[in-house]
Amino acid sequence: MSSTTVVLITLILYKVVLLGVGFWASKRVKTEGDFFLAGRGQEDEVIGGSSGLGAWTAGLSYAASTSSAWVLLGFTGLVFTQGMVGLWLVPGIFSGYLLTWLVMGPRLNAETAERGYLTVVDFITGDMAVKMKRITGIVCAVLILFCFVFYISSQFQAAGNALSEVFGMSATKAILLGAAVIVVYCLMGGFVAASITDALQAAVMMIACIIVPIAAVNAAGGVSAIIDTLHANEHHAFFSFTGDAAGMAGIGLAMGLLGTGLGALGQPQLLNRIMAVKSTRQRLQGAAITIGWGAVIYTGLICLAFAGRATQIETGGESLFFAAATEYLPAVLAGIVTAAVLSAVMSTVDSLLLAAASAVSHDMGITYSNPKRALLFGRLAMVAIAVGAVLMTLYMPKDIFSRVLFSWVALGAAFGPTILSRCIGWRVRDRWVLGAILVGFFTAVIAANIAGPLADVIEKWLSWVLGLTILFVGRIK
Repeated sequence: MSSTTVVLITLILYKVVLLGVGFWASKRVKTEGDFFLAGRGQEDEVIGGSSGLGAWTAGLSYAASTSSAWVLLGFTGLVFTQGMVGLWLVPGIFSGYLLTWLVMGPRLNAETAERGYLTVVDFITGDMAVKMKRITGIVCAVLILFCFVFYISSQFQAAGNALSEVFGMSATKAILLGAAVIVVYCLMGGFVAASITDALQAAVMMIACIIVPIAAVNAAGGVSAIIDTLHANEHHAFFSFTGDAAGMAGIGLAMGLLGTGLGALGQPQLLNRIMAVKSTRQRLQGAAITIGWGAVIYTGLICLAFAGRATQIETGGESLFFAAATEYLPAVLAGIVTAAVLSAVMSTVDSLLLAAASAVSHDMGITYSNPKRALLFGRLAMVAIAVGAVLMTLYMPKDIFSRVLFSWVALGAAFGPTILSRCIGWRVRDRWVLGAILVGFFTAVIAANIAGPLADVIEKWLSWVLGLTILFVGRIK
């Protein structure tokens, strides 16, 4: 049996599983709350006799949503091509894990259960007067929609490029097929289906990030051989934590990468998992699961990047994972790993689609005469967003890493300071909250379009400083 045949069979089986999960979860979706947050804060029974997510589902689905195509492909490619400087992303990402689960998590989770929130925007606007609540909700929804179309597009592009490389099929066909399957199971099962499939995706990614790096390290002759080979062949900049930059430019580059982790504090698709977890105990367990998963994933990918560099494998930076699987694994195993990871990367889109759809149908403050109309409108919004993202993927291609980072950082700068300030007990006047959101967002967006390490610091750090300053000045004494 050829490797291509194995990939095809594995892909089909994975898609069937996703559709099966969607069908199963569809039996539990009766209301808008079920569709967008697994019934958390409602009386509906959703999973195992109670609403919300368990620790394993919440922890693994959070992990998969925060670390998908841009980690497997983008982060690995960054370390492979630029060396040690790429490692600054790791402490930033783990800081994001700790802050979201342990600092912001207690109030996010408790207040969601108490007040019946469905979205992060509900939390942001929870204490606002009616008029400002509606205005702020609309602004937040527009920002989410704008950023997530870019983010979703990058996921489609990642899977489409890889499927095209494996099969020789057109990227257009690959993107359309994957998008169709994801939209179908999300339409059926909503947040429950997305969380379960993301947890499955996290497990697939972890297994792949153990198997492929081990094979690559063995092929390179072991850890000692990799170190010796790199020191013999690579320029000193490859081993520098500031790359080939020096002085303030080097510090700015490192700070820019480290600051990427702050984006997690404003991501609706991540914070929704924490809002939906069933209890304090399961939230703490979920945090431990996410952190443990991250330790395995990032260790494996760093080893893969250095091993690939040492063996001088011929590939583009963002194709390293698939090239290594093909080069170092038996054909059948390589096919299974490739197909499973491709499907997993593609399925990350589900959480983004749900968050974007909830922004349109719920956060904009639209009122519905019939609750079923709210659910229908949410599903229609999801389809429209998916179509827009597919069109962007096909007609506005760009490298995966930069597109994801733009969306991640901009949304984090907009929402992160406000959510964090609420979680630590600040009470801020409504207009100042809206001002902080807009200033943080536009500072990040403007800086993202300027080249250089100073612009990176402005984008990742100054956007947060400005937002927090506005919130501090606007506090109610």
